[in-house]
Amino acid sequence: QVKLVESGGGLVQAGGSLILSCAAAGRTLSSYVMGWFRQAPGKKREFLATISRSGSVTNYADSVKGRFTISRDNAKITGYLQMNSLKPEVTAVYYCAASSFISNILSAGCRAEAYDYWGQGTQVTVPS
Repeated sequence: QVKLVESGGGLVQAGGSLILSCAAAGRTLSSYVMGWFRQAPGKKREFLATISRSGSVTNYADSVKGRFTISRDNAKITGYLQMNSLKPEVTAVYYCAASSFISNILSAGCRAEAYDYWGQGTQVTVPS
Protein backbone atom coordinates (compact mmCIF):
# COMPACT_ATOMS: atom_id res chain seq x y z
CA GLN A 1 0.00 0.00 0.00
CA VAL A 2 1.30 3.47 -0.84
CA LYS A 3 -0.31 6.81 -0.10
CA LEU A 4 0.26 9.68 -2.53
CA VAL A 5 -0.13 13.35 -1.67
CA GLU A 6 0.09 16.06 -4.34
CA SER A 7 1.05 19.65 -3.64
CA GLY A 8 2.11 22.74 -5.51
CA GLY A 9 -1.09 23.60 -7.30
CA GLY A 10 -2.59 27.06 -7.30
CA LEU A 11 -3.43 30.09 -9.37
CA VAL A 12 -0.91 31.10 -12.00
CA GLN A 13 -1.09 33.61 -14.84
CA ALA A 14 -0.97 32.48 -18.44
CA GLY A 15 2.59 31.92 -19.54
CA GLY A 16 3.71 31.14 -16.02
CA SER A 17 5.13 27.98 -14.49
CA LEU A 18 4.36 25.61 -11.65
CA ILE A 19 6.04 22.59 -10.12
CA LEU A 20 3.73 19.92 -8.74
CA SER A 21 5.05 17.45 -6.20
CA CYS A 22 3.81 14.00 -5.32
CA ALA A 23 5.01 12.68 -1.97
CA ALA A 24 4.69 8.98 -1.29
CA ALA A 25 4.31 7.25 2.05
CA GLY A 26 4.12 3.63 3.03
CA ARG A 27 6.38 1.93 0.50
CA THR A 28 9.57 2.67 -1.36
CA LEU A 29 8.75 4.76 -4.41
CA SER A 30 11.29 2.99 -6.60
CA SER A 31 8.95 -0.01 -6.81
CA TYR A 32 6.38 1.98 -8.79
CA VAL A 33 5.97 3.54 -12.19
CA MET A 34 4.62 7.04 -11.67
CA GLY A 35 2.25 9.05 -13.79
CA TRP A 36 0.48 12.40 -13.87
CA PHE A 37 -3.06 12.95 -15.09
CA ARG A 38 -5.50 15.84 -15.01
CA GLN A 39 -9.25 16.19 -15.10
CA ALA A 40 -11.12 19.33 -16.02
CA PRO A 41 -14.80 19.80 -15.09
CA GLY A 42 -17.04 17.72 -17.32
CA LYS A 43 -14.12 16.01 -19.04
CA LYS A 44 -12.45 12.63 -18.81
CA ARG A 45 -9.23 12.11 -16.89
CA GLU A 46 -6.37 12.90 -19.27
CA PHE A 47 -2.90 11.38 -19.32
CA LEU A 48 -0.01 13.84 -19.13
CA ALA A 49 3.26 12.04 -18.41
CA THR A 50 4.77 8.88 -17.01
CA ILE A 51 8.20 7.90 -15.72
CA SER A 52 9.84 4.52 -15.19
CA ARG A 53 10.88 3.17 -11.82
CA SER A 54 14.48 4.25 -12.26
CA GLY A 55 13.59 7.55 -13.90
CA SER A 56 15.49 6.69 -17.05
CA VAL A 57 12.45 6.47 -19.35
CA THR A 58 9.67 9.03 -19.72
CA ASN A 59 6.70 9.44 -21.99
CA TYR A 60 4.41 12.42 -22.56
CA ALA A 61 1.08 13.23 -24.08
CA ASP A 62 1.47 15.23 -27.29
CA SER A 63 -0.47 18.09 -25.73
CA VAL A 64 2.24 18.73 -23.11
CA LYS A 65 5.40 17.54 -24.83
CA GLY A 66 8.06 20.20 -24.69
CA ARG A 67 6.28 22.20 -21.96
CA PHE A 68 5.94 19.69 -19.10
CA THR A 69 8.72 17.63 -17.52
CA ILE A 70 8.22 14.64 -15.26
CA SER A 71 10.92 13.60 -12.82
CA ARG A 72 11.37 11.69 -9.61
CA ASP A 73 13.69 11.49 -6.63
CA ASN A 74 13.44 8.00 -5.22
CA ALA A 75 15.63 8.90 -2.25
CA LYS A 76 13.11 11.59 -1.29
CA ILE A 77 10.20 9.33 -2.34
CA THR A 78 8.78 12.22 -4.34
CA GLY A 79 7.74 12.73 -7.92
CA TYR A 80 7.50 16.03 -9.77
CA LEU A 81 5.78 17.62 -12.72
CA GLN A 82 7.35 20.84 -13.99
CA MET A 83 4.83 22.80 -16.05
CA ASN A 84 5.89 25.74 -18.21
CA SER A 85 4.12 28.12 -20.58
CA LEU A 86 0.80 27.47 -18.91
CA LYS A 87 -2.40 28.26 -20.78
CA PRO A 88 -5.98 28.75 -19.51
CA GLU A 89 -7.01 25.41 -21.01
CA VAL A 90 -4.80 23.54 -18.56
CA THR A 91 -7.09 24.48 -15.66
CA ALA A 92 -7.96 21.20 -13.97
CA VAL A 93 -7.36 18.99 -10.97
CA TYR A 94 -3.98 17.30 -11.32
CA TYR A 95 -3.42 13.79 -10.00
CA CYS A 96 -0.33 11.70 -9.50
CA ALA A 97 -0.56 7.95 -9.67
CA ALA A 98 1.63 4.93 -9.00
CA SER A 99 1.60 1.53 -10.61
CA SER A 100 3.07 -1.64 -9.21
CA PHE A 101 2.52 -3.73 -12.33
CA ILE A 102 3.30 -1.64 -15.44
CA SER A 103 6.25 -3.22 -17.20
CA ASN A 104 6.37 -1.07 -20.35
CA ILE A 105 5.53 2.58 -19.76
CA LEU A 106 5.55 3.37 -23.46
CA SER A 107 2.58 1.08 -24.06
CA ALA A 108 0.77 1.09 -20.71
CA GLY A 109 1.88 4.23 -18.90
CA CYS A 110 -0.79 6.39 -20.51
CA ARG A 111 -3.67 4.21 -19.29
CA ALA A 112 -5.35 5.33 -16.06
CA GLU A 113 -6.54 1.78 -15.38
CA ALA A 114 -2.91 0.63 -15.20
CA TYR A 115 -2.35 2.57 -11.97
CA ASP A 116 -3.36 1.15 -8.62
CA TYR A 117 -2.69 4.15 -6.37
CA TRP A 118 -3.87 7.74 -6.76
CA GLY A 119 -3.44 10.96 -4.87
CA GLN A 120 -6.31 13.22 -3.90
CA GLY A 121 -5.48 15.80 -6.55
CA THR A 122 -4.34 19.40 -6.55
CA GLN A 123 -6.11 22.24 -8.36
CA VAL A 124 -4.28 24.23 -11.02
CA THR A 125 -6.03 27.34 -12.31
CA VAL A 126 -4.84 29.55 -15.15
CA PRO A 127 -7.30 32.41 -15.64
CA SER A 128 -8.08 33.56 -19.15
